[in-house]
Amino acid sequence: MAYKYIDLFCGAGGLSLGFDGAHFENVFSVEFNPDFAKTYTRNFPKHNLIIDDIRNIDNNKIKELVGDNEVDVIIGGPPCQGFSIAGNIGRTFIDDERNRLFKEFVRFVTCVQPKMFVMENVAAMATHLKGKTIKTIVEAFKNAGYGYKVKYEVLNSANYGIAQERRRIVIVGIRSDIDSEFSYPEKKEEIFTIKDVIDDLPKLESGQKSEIPNHVAMKHSVQMLEKMSYVKDGGDRMDIPEKLRPKSGDIRKYIRYDSRKPSVCVTGDMRKIFHYEQNRALTARELARIQSFPDDFIFEGTSIQVQQQIGNAVPPKLAYQIALQVEEALDNGNVSEGKLYRKQREVS
Repeated sequence: MAYKYIDLFCGAGGLSLGFDGAHFENVFSVEFNPDFAKTYTRNFPKHNLIIDDIRNIDNNKIKELVGDNEVDVIIGGPPCQGFSIAGNIGRTFIDDERNRLFKEFVRFVTCVQPKMFVMENVAAMATHLKGKTIKTIVEAFKNAGYGYKVKYEVLNSANYGIAQERRRIVIVGIRSDIDSEFSYPEKKEEIFTIKDVIDDLPKLESGQKSEIPNHVAMKHSVQMLEKMSYVKDGGDRMDIPEKLRPKSGDIRKYIRYDSRKPSVCVTGDMRKIFHYEQNRALTARELARIQSFPDDFIFEGTSIQVQQQIGNAVPPKLAYQIALQVEEALDNGNVSEGKLYRKQREVS
């Protein structure tokens, strides 16, 4: 029988795609943004997608959605915006209102009590406030219902067969009554470059379209095309003549991908980072390839909405490898009935 999962803050569905690929079965998923939900629904037509603010789904509704299913794992990546000032004015990560969605993830875990959970987030979570934030997060899960044994690690996607330098923290918990251990996927020796994964796509000029879904080139201004024409493979704004060079703005913009290396981290706005060879920004399909989405995964929405969906996603290839490790931990897990009984009495 397949293990079952709930996907919170599912977005386009990078985590769901990875767990489906490992033969997990979806119980339900939750996504607030109706535009992002269109992509999820298109690619996962058999999943039960709840399009709503997660705060509107109370514990009674959660239990109704779960029904008779035994949920093995809850997965997701709650948006956390409280890193910049949290703690500087006396507030902890947990108390910061901007991190309320993290508390919702903990609430779901507390209510459902899955055997495991997997939470993905920005790498800064691991070092924020000299480690105080991650300690607070671990404690929150240790006290969630029966309690969880928690571990975390910052993973770089480039080490797992994905052509991208993308560092994210992956926090994993196993319910305290389960005698098992989770092991993170082993790093792979082969490193893929951006050229390895997108070079076979049809060449496009500014504004051109292709027959491949989401492979549509952004239309750039004449001025932008002139600026980018000076930037060499792997180069940056310093390649642009001084009289044309942007004087301010993000230094990570006005660069050209280096064809010999993995891509820089894909985010929700890649419009001023240029193809290593062609005079344009990358198409959504190229960005999706870098994130390891297959070509038959179709994104819905405007150009910027699609970029945000792709940039926010967990690379499905990494999600799949994590799912296999979750499966192994679940396969090896033995529930200690006595310990669980004691915990239940403590909780009640």
